[in-house]
Amino acid sequence: QVQLVESGGGLVQAGGSLRLSCAASGRTFSSDSMGWFRQAPGKEREFVSAISGSISGSGGSTYYANSVKGRFTISRDNAKNTVYLQMNSLKPEDTAVYYCAVHYRGSYYLLSAYNYWGQGTQVTVSS
Repeated sequence: QVQLVESGGGLVQAGGSLRLSCAASGRTFSSDSMGWFRQAPGKEREFVSAISGSISGSGGSTYYANSVKGRFTISRDNAKNTVYLQMNSLKPEDTAVYYCAVHYRGSYYLLSAYNYWGQGTQVTVSS
């Protein structure tokens, strides 16, 4: 059974940093592309970042939403079956529940392209 568990969220002041982790279990995920999404209160869940898996020709390629480009960094440790999201220079508008997901097929930027989701971790950025 595939399970994704996010951790590392919390309360931080604007300009601060957090590192989110997504621990995957149930099988090996090194060949899977993985993504991070977020959902703020009253808003739709939106794409944040993705990293391709080794099955892709260019495994380890990264993708970011324009709103986080240059501030967030996605990475993975296949030996630990874990994906990370390093978030720097956080802004109040980054406040949301952050979810990781396993990519199935289609555009990395679409929710419908992912078939397994974690339960989410809350990130709150105070001004």
